[in-house]
Amino acid sequence: MIHRSNLKGHVRSMAGLVVIMATALAAGLRAQPSSAGVWVSTSDGRLRLAAQPSLSFGPSGETSGVRIAVQPEGVRQPVLGLGSSLEPATCWNLSLMEAADRRQVLRRLLDPVEGIGMSLMRICIGTPDFTGDEWYTYDDLPPGATDPELGRFSIERDRRYILPVLREARAVNPDLRFFASPWSPPGWMKTTGSVIGGELKPEWYAAYARYFVRFIQAYAAEGIPVHAVTIQNEPGVDRAKERDPDWFYPSCHWTGEQERDFIRDHLGPTFERHGLGTEIWCYDHNYNVRRQGDDPGLGYPRTILSDPAAARYVDGVAFHGYAGRPTGMRMFHEEFPEVPLYFTETSVYGVQGAVQIIEFLRNWAGSYSAWVTILDEHQQPNNGPFDADPTCVIFHSDTRQVSYEFDYFMYGQFMKFIRPGARRIESTPEGGPLPNVAVRNPDGALVLVLANPSARERPFTLVCGDQQARGSALPASVTTLRWTPPSR
Repeated sequence: MIHRSNLKGHVRSMAGLVVIMATALAAGLRAQPSSAGVWVSTSDGRLRLAAQPSLSFGPSGETSGVRIAVQPEGVRQPVLGLGSSLEPATCWNLSLMEAADRRQVLRRLLDPVEGIGMSLMRICIGTPDFTGDEWYTYDDLPPGATDPELGRFSIERDRRYILPVLREARAVNPDLRFFASPWSPPGWMKTTGSVIGGELKPEWYAAYARYFVRFIQAYAAEGIPVHAVTIQNEPGVDRAKERDPDWFYPSCHWTGEQERDFIRDHLGPTFERHGLGTEIWCYDHNYNVRRQGDDPGLGYPRTILSDPAAARYVDGVAFHGYAGRPTGMRMFHEEFPEVPLYFTETSVYGVQGAVQIIEFLRNWAGSYSAWVTILDEHQQPNNGPFDADPTCVIFHSDTRQVSYEFDYFMYGQFMKFIRPGARRIESTPEGGPLPNVAVRNPDGALVLVLANPSARERPFTLVCGDQQARGSALPASVTTLRWTPPSR
């Protein structure tokens, strides 16, 4: 029974219910997607992230060409971000440009509207192999000296051109995330007494944990928050064992047991004591299943995560793509389904590179980062031993301008449209003539990226719910489709 005193409120409630029902009815009437936006890049350069006529959806029926079914209810891993690196070589080339030109390049890399929207960038703790500087860490000492309290710690050398570029990058994209990796601890902490190869001495584990803290705090004071760190770039490598000194570059060998103990007993507790929110990603090496030479394989991160006391500090496992197959990540995900996986290093090239990124994401990587964003026309600076392919952006030393290669636009087919916080969703078929990956963005939009490495055009039918749209993938192209899904 409704008392008279409550009648007015009841009428208001009923009126509100009618409005809600009418809104729901209207939503149902417009629940089907009407069209999908289309953007295409072709390897011949004719189309470069070019908007194409939209594809119209209609009721499902007969399909033609490759049938691609997107299943929004099949939710998979979240996407932290997609990007590349702002390592010393890239920062150096950017620093040589006029301020306005540099700002424009950073916008084209990092801005999701004016550029391709790179959202996750790798930076270095000290120098990697791609640099024009002498190797250095943040606490280098004369031979035989030690610094247990890190009294000589300094990021001063990064102020010359690295930190200014990183600050400009954040000004262009304030939401940009950085994760950081060392190529070597300070030499005095190691068995070689050098940044070249060797291992970290256990007696310096505690000091090295504080070294990470000092780096994170120093960068934060410069306006560069560090989202995550890895313990060691490619921990299976020990370049001091090379016979040819041309192959010497900063490296440090770790076993899974050593990294487990360092995280469990030192780095994790030290981060905790200092109240740091920076994530710890372990491993940072290739996704080969079994050991292959310098590539430790999945047994390395398995050793860390199988120890509950160490695993509690691990926020993700980082993978490279130089040995093995991306399915190694899927196998690891099946063994440790609650642990995020991140793809932290391998540049890819051409339409086949797009196929590789699709494979990374379909095999449970929650990120993709290329390695080295800008080298000059001679693939410099590079003090390391590895020959470099042309980067996605090339700096021309004579004009101090840049050119944008196909790979820049290929990356944009993913990075501009798959935004941080997206969730991968199921799409079929896997592989086949049109490899593809689909996500639901935080704004609810669905995105499908498909690659056609073939020399011939391939028709396809996109199926979503009880609607479908027909399109065609141009030869040697990458295509991105974006549409509003049916409301529920």
